[in-house]
Amino acid sequence: MNDRELDAAGIHDSTLRSAYTWCRHLNARHGKTYFLATRLLPVDRRPAVHALYGFARWADDIVDALDSTDTIEQRSAHLNLLHRDLERGLRTGHSTQPVVLALADTARRYGIDHQHFCDFMTSMRSDLSVTHYPTYADLRAYMHGSAAVIGLQMLPVLGTVVPREEAAPHAAALGVAFQLTNFLRDVGEDLDRGRVYLPTDLLNAHDVDQDLLRWSRSTGHRDHHITRALAAFEALTRDIYRQAAPGIAMLDPVSRPCIRTAFVLYAGILDAIAEDGYAVVHRRAAVSRRRRAAVAVDGLVRVAAARARNRRNSHPTGFPEAHLAGDGTQLMSSAAPVEVA
Repeated sequence: MNDRELDAAGIHDSTLRSAYTWCRHLNARHGKTYFLATRLLPVDRRPAVHALYGFARWADDIVDALDSTDTIEQRSAHLNLLHRDLERGLRTGHSTQPVVLALADTARRYGIDHQHFCDFMTSMRSDLSVTHYPTYADLRAYMHGSAAVIGLQMLPVLGTVVPREEAAPHAAALGVAFQLTNFLRDVGEDLDRGRVYLPTDLLNAHDVDQDLLRWSRSTGHRDHHITRALAAFEALTRDIYRQAAPGIAMLDPVSRPCIRTAFVLYAGILDAIAEDGYAVVHRRAAVSRRRRAAVAVDGLVRVAAARARNRRNSHPTGFPEAHLAGDGTQLMSSAAPVEVA
């Protein structure tokens, strides 16, 4: 993390600065799409976002890292230790774990509800034993902790122009939409972990079961039943994006370009999956650099406009929301790294 961001956020303690820098490193390495969008935030808010996502990625790596040789029991022990460190860090503001130290500091600065972090850890723990979800309702219960609360954690950092509780359902929906997108993109990799996030009832409606998915993954052969099931899951995901979209206009104007960019980039992954013929059982779909760059440039323009408006009005009451197609996909891309002043 560059010194300018930390200085702007008022983070001067050397140990804290190192902790935030570590979180930024995690996000830059693992979350290129959202890392880019974060660069469109005002500099003083970026460290907090890196702390929130850095902690989430650290916990997720304990559970899901494919290159780890740890047993389920060892992963469970690591996760339990992290949870104890988290509870102590939130209570005291101190931790020897960089991701916990940065998270606790961010939670204090922005008054983030500690229950969101507890709910997140509950969902992470379930990943150690739950390998499938019978219904979409079951999956949504899991995603409350694994995705919806991430959106809720972000709201105090992003700021709103409406009461926070009015924006909260849309923020939660956006977290869910992002995770559903990841589930669809990562079907093959999750199969390698012995896990299927696509609800069993949705699969069965298209004559698909886990055995068929594993056969397709292991042989490389396509099956039209699987393709139809994946298309149905894509349609479900796009509906969640539609639920989330109105929340963009409820955010602080200077935060909107960041979230709109993330919205468009993640929805663009759905386009890439469809364009690749729903081959996610066999390979990840990727958004082209060209399309990513287009959204990055659009985000920069919106950042400049938001900042100009802020200079004219020290108490902004609104900002023209970007026009989005119903599914938010007309300007798909993801992005090359770009520095924003």
